[in-house]
Amino acid sequence: MTTSPEEESIELQQPQQPKRRNRIGTKNKELYNWDPIEYEQNESSFATQEYIQDRIRKDECNTNYVLSMPSNHDINLWQYEQIRQFTLELNHFTALFKDFCNQTTCPSMKATDDWLFLCASHKQTQECSAIDYIIHTLDSTSAILNSDKHFPKRIEIPATSIKHFQSICRRLYRIFAHAFYHHRELYNDFESKTNLHKRFCKFCLQSNLLPKSAILVKE
Repeated sequence: MTTSPEEESIELQQPQQPKRRNRIGTKNKELYNWDPIEYEQNESSFATQEYIQDRIRKDECNTNYVLSMPSNHDINLWQYEQIRQFTLELNHFTALFKDFCNQTTCPSMKATDDWLFLCASHKQTQECSAIDYIIHTLDSTSAILNSDKHFPKRIEIPATSIKHFQSICRRLYRIFAHAFYHHRELYNDFESKTNLHKRFCKFCLQSNLLPKSAILVKE
């Protein structure tokens, strides 16, 4: 089917959504150098993820702003994408542990001396060093969140998969607790720049994914 010159002119005049990608060779200071767009205007399959990350880049320490869900958004999808983002940021946080947390300094995964956490990433739960527990937790969380069985689509969350959110958040929280009680200087430095722990707790409490009794860090 052919189009008339008038139709071609109309097509050319249609506004194009700017490409939101980092080009090969982009300098660090120029990464993600694009303007945020409203959620309703984003036609990407990853619109929710991009919306959250845009807000983090704009005002990372403003927890209310980052956790502000678009109107009429699916709550299950929102929680899923927030948990994905927390997992990503906790991986960045864990990378800072390399000089402070090892099998010698932290042979067990603890918060206070009253709390010893066993690792569930084995056929039978067992005691792991803190760094192994943290890595196992992040790996298993990533595996679940990227599972085609549990989460086959990034635009719709099966009702049967929501049950994973609470157990994931419970285990992820222990990373913050260990860092606070055993690597306080590292924790304070990271938290002062990101408010990640504050944002995580606010999200979990608002979403009823953690009870207040599970919050071990009292700041």
